[in-house]
Amino acid sequence: MTNPADRAAPGSRVPEAVHRRRWAILGALMLSLLIVVLDNSILNVAIKTISTPAPTGLGATQSELEWAINAYTLVFAGLLFTAGLVGDRIGRKKVLIGGLIVFGAGSALAAESGSPGQLIAFRALMALGAAFVMPATLAVLMNVFEREEQPKAIGIWAGGVGLAIAIGPITGGLLLDHFWWGSVFLINVPIVVIAVALMLWLVPDSRDPRPGRLDPVGVVLSVVGLVLLVYGIIKGGELADFTDPAVLASIVAGLVVLAAFVVFEKRSDHPSLDVTYFKNKVFSAAMTAIALVFFALMGVTFFGVFYTQSVRGYSPLESGVLMLPLAVAQLIFAPRARLVVDRFGNKATTTAGLLLLAGMLAAFAGFEADTPIWLLEVVFFLMGTGMAHIMTPTSVVIMQALPREKAGSASALSNTFRQVGGALGIAVLGSVLSTAYRNDIEGKLGLLPAGLRDKAGESIEATLGIAAKLGPQGKDLIGPANDAFLHAMHVTALCGTVVALVGAAVVAVFLPGRQPVPQKGEEEEELVAAVE
Repeated sequence: MTNPADRAAPGSRVPEAVHRRRWAILGALMLSLLIVVLDNSILNVAIKTISTPAPTGLGATQSELEWAINAYTLVFAGLLFTAGLVGDRIGRKKVLIGGLIVFGAGSALAAESGSPGQLIAFRALMALGAAFVMPATLAVLMNVFEREEQPKAIGIWAGGVGLAIAIGPITGGLLLDHFWWGSVFLINVPIVVIAVALMLWLVPDSRDPRPGRLDPVGVVLSVVGLVLLVYGIIKGGELADFTDPAVLASIVAGLVVLAAFVVFEKRSDHPSLDVTYFKNKVFSAAMTAIALVFFALMGVTFFGVFYTQSVRGYSPLESGVLMLPLAVAQLIFAPRARLVVDRFGNKATTTAGLLLLAGMLAAFAGFEADTPIWLLEVVFFLMGTGMAHIMTPTSVVIMQALPREKAGSASALSNTFRQVGGALGIAVLGSVLSTAYRNDIEGKLGLLPAGLRDKAGESIEATLGIAAKLGPQGKDLIGPANDAFLHAMHVTALCGTVVALVGAAVVAVFLPGRQPVPQKGEEEEELVAAVE
């Protein structure tokens, strides 16, 4: 039986009991979000350790490291929209709890991986769970806050991403200093237990009264197309040859399958991706901005870890601490970005954020082995500042562009574009890094036996690993390896800069100057049901 306090007050669509505990619910949602983001930020610090030979790591190559990251992002992105629809259909609370349990199980298995292949597979399982967590958190948020409080709540929710970015690298560094590499995944398990308990206690269930039908064909086409495309890009970087027939075949096949996906979705009466949403130029511009931001940021973060640990010689913990300003800036500015939007509008705020991000990416093109470390800290802080003033306004634009009952779909779309952008960023910019490094280092590997040259050219870690095995003779490779990596980093950073500038141009043209104000008298269906 429903308590009278659970009923919505006049003029409100949120039951009073839910309204009273909305901030506690937001805290529980942020904890769920935290583990999904925490996992990737921890992994960023651990990739160098995982690339070292057993027993310290798994001896993963750069391409295997890229797949360890992209197996997660591709499965995550491919299932997000379907996960949002499942939540809309059977209830967001049920989906949240189920996703958390699968994520926790995948984390425990990943911690015990015995090979790079196993790690890649278990990362995909983790992504399966995470795909059901991420859209449900934002959908629940949209249903427990009134419209006027949503920008503030979304800003705090976005700040949770900054918190995870802050905690992740430092936690990962501490774990790697005291335990084996698998501990960076095992840490997720107790967090999952706490998050599930809070969900059961605090979060009300909600669903779409008119949910869409599931689209298994669309899901398969999108995942297969993205995997083929990303595989071709990564393989091209690994070979330093994008004209290789196998590389070209994979890329072309991926593009063909993705084109078939778009055609199928356009004709379907229950599409995974409703292409009609993109007729709205504002919605399309916000989605494009999110994708391009994560394309540039994820690609640059990937090489940033090797710069601090391999070239500069910092430990995983020290490397994690060095990334702290990026997270601190997001924690400070993400919840306050809405105030900037209120004063200057979405267009000015987001364009300025993207231009700032582009400038900081360009700064990496000037970094050398002896660049003062405080400059890196300033760049990270300003990158975080730019990110905060991009993610909050674009998230609000996207979530308010669709009807409230489609909150799960809007959240899923936003996160799909974020993850696809990040996966392509790692693949494309990682391949640029690999190609530039191999082309630069190959001329310095003449003294190595023929069987080792190809292996040594894969990455800076491969070169330094072989140099260490050669003893005094290998010392002559350290300087050229660092120089080759720095050159490759400069080229990659400039590519990321161009991508961020394209994003700035898109939002400057299409994003509105201010957020639309809902019309008076506009009524919305009550979607939240408080559960005793």
